[in-house]
Amino acid sequence: MQNLVNGKELWKTYDLGGVKVNALRGLNITVDEGEFVSIMGPSGSGKSTLMNLIGCLDTPTEGELTIDGREISSMKESELTKVRAEKIGFIFQTFNLLPALSVRDNVEFPMRNLSGDKKLNKSARRARAEECLECVGLGHRLDHLPAKLSGGERQRVAIARALVNKPKFILADEPTGNLDTESTENIMKLLHDINDMGTTVIMVTHDVETTENTRILRIRDGVIEPNKEG
Repeated sequence: MQNLVNGKELWKTYDLGGVKVNALRGLNITVDEGEFVSIMGPSGSGKSTLMNLIGCLDTPTEGELTIDGREISSMKESELTKVRAEKIGFIFQTFNLLPALSVRDNVEFPMRNLSGDKKLNKSARRARAEECLECVGLGHRLDHLPAKLSGGERQRVAIARALVNKPKFILADEPTGNLDTESTENIMKLLHDINDMGTTVIMVTHDVETTENTRILRIRDGVIEPNKEG
């Protein structure tokens, strides 16, 4: 099984008013292709910092981080943007849908950042967006605005958007945090279905019930707790 995410001795240090704060302290993590990994930990443990690194939204202060075989630690922002567009699908707790755009246009939006042989024309982008919305059961809502959807439906739109560029993995940050019990169950079933079809899922969650049938990594004080990984 191919190694998809590999972090070795990751440190992330912030300078807060002249005070050095270590959010990550030599953290090691590996995620293989096809896994469903849940990352848990208390507030301030380093979860968000780790997600920002894996999502190529930031780079480590020290250590090596490889995403799908590419070392990202010294990449320029333009290179990180390309990795984010082509390798990673993002799902957020607050959905992050554009309110003025239709469901279809929200899902199509990430495809505008593709370049080279991955770049698609308007017709192909539209067809791909509709395909992904059918996949999440919202083919009948293509022209609706996000405000006309329930929370669970909005999160399904976000999942379709995360899938549209055929990413290597999905990075889900508290994807059920704003949902009721029924919607949570539906979203988790959908994420497991996507995982079963071969897409790796890395999820941050506080809800232990959502971690069933996943590999759990617990982070505390900037490191993965011993004997919880691998």
